[in-house]
Amino acid sequence: MIKENIPGRDGYRFFPFLYTIFIFILIINLFGLIPYTFTPTAHFAITFGLSTSIFLATVIMGFTNFKLDYFSFLMPNGAPMVMAWFLVPIEMISHVATALTLGLRLAGNITAGHLLFAILSSFAWQMLMAGGMIAVASLFPLVICFAITVLEMAVSAIQAYVFVLLTVIYLNNAMNLH
Repeated sequence: MIKENIPGRDGYRFFPFLYTIFIFILIINLFGLIPYTFTPTAHFAITFGLSTSIFLATVIMGFTNFKLDYFSFLMPNGAPMVMAWFLVPIEMISHVATALTLGLRLAGNITAGHLLFAILSSFAWQMLMAGGMIAVASLFPLVICFAITVLEMAVSAIQAYVFVLLTVIYLNNAMNLH
């Protein structure tokens, strides 16, 4: 039997890990839409822990695969050596910032959506409890709350997808030298 040389075939071994991260983030994002519950991904500590562990794993994987050559991304090809004192710190800061931005993006988007939902539902509830004609007018905010709930479900799925997509990019950079 001839083994085919398919590009990206080595990445299949990460599929269970990536699928687990996607389902985990999706479920805990959706969990926050249940009344009187809490969304763990709205806390920066949780998302920063996830993103930092992924960042450390990719750095360790890159260093294991390429030894000191892994850090060649700090100096782009064709750049003059005179620029090394300027480019290397910038590239290092950019590389380390990936752990911060991966978690910050997830926490910020989930928090913003849940805050919007909380504000609109509180507004609708206050109008409904006022009674009279204002109670009839509260139907509009209730419809908006329903639309925001559907939007939040979509945002939960999109944020899980973006987190996994960026993880795939970081894993690719660790497996294939920049």
